[in-house]
Amino acid sequence: MILSILPTFWFSSWFWLAICVICIVIEVSTLSLTTIWFAIGAFAMVFISMIAMPFQIQLLIFTIISVLLLIFTRPIALKKLAVKRAATNSDSIIGKKVAVTEKITPLSKGAIKVNGLIWTATVKDESELEAGELCEIVSIEGATAVVKKAESVKADSPSQE
Repeated sequence: MILSILPTFWFSSWFWLAICVICIVIEVSTLSLTTIWFAIGAFAMVFISMIAMPFQIQLLIFTIISVLLLIFTRPIALKKLAVKRAATNSDSIIGKKVAVTEKITPLSKGAIKVNGLIWTATVKDESELEAGELCEIVSIEGATAVVKKAESVKADSPSQE
């Protein structure tokens, strides 16, 4: 009896609202920034479904809205929400030219002196670096500097003894 009083769009609106909530729950649990666009599409359908139309048309409109949002706004949102990696102290020494303090070979680690501190070092390629030679830091792996033979003659750090 009471169901005959309710407008016909009432069921469609509740259906789309349920889809919206389900998509939001999935998005919150995955944080993939994918289902949020379908949640927005479903939320739009809550209002669009108030216009009398077949469910197949509603489904088509929902799909079009959601896919367009996914294609055009997701990349923008990912750029805006991207977490910028904070540079650490070890990142600041990458690219520096420093002196080798202990011989470095492909089979054994050696040492370099950077800003007055001794670092364990390994070579990037198959070359060997003798103590006193100049090398360039190319990356940091854990607490070890990965180095290669430097092309210039001058060290960057003042304390290269």
